[in-house]
Amino acid sequence: MSKLEIFRACIFHTPRNPFFESHGLEAYPDGGLAVRDGAIEDCGDFSAVHPKFPDAAVRDLRGGYLIPGLIDTHIHLPQTRVLGSFGYPVLEWLDRFTLPEETRFADPAYAAERSTEFLRLLAAHGTTTALVFGSHFHTAMSAFFEAAASSGLRIFAGLTFSDRKLRTALHQTPETAYRNASDLIRRFHGHGRVRYAVTPRFAFSASEAMLAVCQTLLEEHPDAAFTTHINENPNEIEEVAKLFPWSKSYLGVYERFNLIGRRSVLAHNVHPTDEELQCIAARRASIAHCPCSNAALGSGILPLQRHLQHRVRVALGTDVGAGTGFGMLKEGLQAYSLQMIAPEPISLTAGQLLYMATRAGAEALAIDAETGDFSQGKAADFVYLKPPPESALAAAIERSEDAERVLAAIFTLAQSDSITDVRVAGSSVHSKIA
Repeated sequence: MSKLEIFRACIFHTPRNPFFESHGLEAYPDGGLAVRDGAIEDCGDFSAVHPKFPDAAVRDLRGGYLIPGLIDTHIHLPQTRVLGSFGYPVLEWLDRFTLPEETRFADPAYAAERSTEFLRLLAAHGTTTALVFGSHFHTAMSAFFEAAASSGLRIFAGLTFSDRKLRTALHQTPETAYRNASDLIRRFHGHGRVRYAVTPRFAFSASEAMLAVCQTLLEEHPDAAFTTHINENPNEIEEVAKLFPWSKSYLGVYERFNLIGRRSVLAHNVHPTDEELQCIAARRASIAHCPCSNAALGSGILPLQRHLQHRVRVALGTDVGAGTGFGMLKEGLQAYSLQMIAPEPISLTAGQLLYMATRAGAEALAIDAETGDFSQGKAADFVYLKPPPESALAAAIERSEDAERVLAAIFTLAQSDSITDVRVAGSSVHSKIA
């Protein structure tokens, strides 16, 4: 027998792109979200939704806020324990802090423990879908995929490929990389909510032979995702140019191997050329914007205005551990702050931040027919936030009558202590509700 519930609360979602379409943000101060068997039946004013389903159980959550599940399009599994390691640009930061921690994932028990921790922290911060940069070790990724399958979250991830320029313990041969990735795809891709992402770390640490392996895997599994880094730091860009002197640009390296397409998500892109932006848009690829990381490592400010002018899709990522934590709402706030002081400034609206943290991520991962907003038929992936009593968030919204201002306050002040219930397809993956 099917189960129908109506969740009653203030509701925000972005069923349309608020950068290019009017009324992209929909807000219902007294809203109703009708959910049947994990799928959305209706969303709107409670007074309009409830009469359609008079026999539905009503869960009264007034005093709190429902938003779609947050979607993190760039985060590193093996880097949780290097959070807070500041003071160096990306290549030196990798060598000093990150790579030593990543080598510890050679121990399957350590990898399994960290995987459980990582998935728990995602859910506790309201992230229901994540594109995860995995470990370099096959055994670690086996443990991670097993934990991900049990977590209930939507997880895209893959074995990270490198065959040069890093610590030798993190290198694989192209033949080993192909064999291990093929095994992981066979065992986990498309099983439940787990999907595979072909993941060369970046052109700096991947030879032409390794990139050719990526090309082969995508040709053999066209429904897999692809993710890597691009144009994060000027020194990195210079080194890539030396390693691939035949390429006119950083993007051109990946283009040579047909790696840029609809399911490609490129992290950072802080320093693109106009030609690269044109190509990314033409290929319908997406950028994972990680503003906290870009600031913490001194990488620069994403030229968002230029991306929008070229109609390049931009979603958000936390980039743990170069970023400053698992909070996607904090990432949205940082995006707002940096764009205010960008060379071509943009004053982002709260609706645009919500879109970048939810639906844009679903579009980047080609799952926007499944999740990302509260349109009818999509999975009931949502976050219920309730400000703690006497908190700054509660004070900021207490007398506000403007819906977008309330949403702006949520991005500014909501932390994990406000995240009360997190659901994927209607099932709770994190809850503080008794």
